[in-house]
Amino acid sequence: MIIKKFEAQTEKEATLMAREELGPEAIVMNIKTIKPKGIFKLFKKNKVELTAAIDDNVNEKKSVAPERPVTSDTKSEYYRFGNVFANSDNEYADEAKNAIEEKINNIAKLLEQQVSVAKAGEASDTEKKEEKAADSSEGDAPEEEEQGNKVVELIRNQLIENELSEKHVDAIIDELELSNDEQPLDNVLSKIYQKIVLKLGEIDNLKADENNPKIVFFVGSTGVGKTTTMAKLASKYKLEEKLDIVMFSVDTYRIAAIDQIKTYANIINTPMEVVYTPEEMKNLVEKYKQCDLIFVDTAGRSHKNNEQKNDLASIIDAVKDYEKEIYLVVSATTKYSDLKSIAKTYEEMFDYKLIFTKLDETRGLGNILNLKLDMNKQLSYVTWGQNVPDDIGSLNPQVIAKKLLGGTE
Repeated sequence: MIIKKFEAQTEKEATLMAREELGPEAIVMNIKTIKPKGIFKLFKKNKVELTAAIDDNVNEKKSVAPERPVTSDTKSEYYRFGNVFANSDNEYADEAKNAIEEKINNIAKLLEQQVSVAKAGEASDTEKKEEKAADSSEGDAPEEEEQGNKVVELIRNQLIENELSEKHVDAIIDELELSNDEQPLDNVLSKIYQKIVLKLGEIDNLKADENNPKIVFFVGSTGVGKTTTMAKLASKYKLEEKLDIVMFSVDTYRIAAIDQIKTYANIINTPMEVVYTPEEMKNLVEKYKQCDLIFVDTAGRSHKNNEQKNDLASIIDAVKDYEKEIYLVVSATTKYSDLKSIAKTYEEMFDYKLIFTKLDETRGLGNILNLKLDMNKQLSYVTWGQNVPDDIGSLNPQVIAKKLLGGTE
């Protein structure tokens, strides 16, 4: 295996450097931030060091199958996590899936190292246990059982560190009957990985109706990225799927939000309307009923304000005769107690699917699985930046599971 490090100003640049030198089969093993040193460090920016690896045998394939050149169209696929949040129909989806197994093996190696360190640090305790076992009538208690328990505990701590609740972590371990597991580390890790993927469930993304318009509402608290998320999806379905799109804004509280949507609408050459009342909502939907998708950006609402919730409910209820899809947009950076409170409040009003934003601003992705298990709502998209329409993709359960298990920094 060839292992190389790449240093750049951003993770995107470092990932592209690795791809260009090692090829698309390269696996990102580690990403860390390097802080500047010296007396002028306050005036210097942090850098990123990316460690990538590739199997020696892969290099032989390069002469047969030339690498796809990196262009402006493909750069966004590598942003932040290097296509790991890409849609299932992405050209690199198979590559990402194949890389998962290798990355899981890397996680196993890291955990094995932790086991060794933990054992060295507890040498005296281990010796006492061995002496005690030798003196007992059942002194042949298997060492593997203690090691298995240690492995499970390390994995448990890793999941909790990534903000998966202890309740759900223990439930996963109990379901797999791992508390006294004597299997090798990679077997235990693989079982937990597969269980997390299954619990995240099938991802349900937006689909247009062939005969009638579908009205797509984006709801949620202020500042979670509803407007930008809507613009990303509108651009995707307009430019990539060639569908007829119209964008509505019900966010009459913020003039800047209306101007922002107008700008996006002009860029992708699609109509945009401002809605003030439920009656206007009904009339405008009728006006654009020939469109495939009607995207509706709603105002940021406090989940504790009943009047605002009633206003939103009346807007949505005004088009009850049309097919609707509602997305609750939440930030991955929000603490879980608030996330759960928000999700419960909107559940009292209507059914919805979940979109998680700002994945680039947090390391702890446990809230994604927490909210999925506690609210039993379908997951759909994730976003990880402000670039429209690039920084959005279908949530990939395999990648989330890998990251929860400590696959990358």
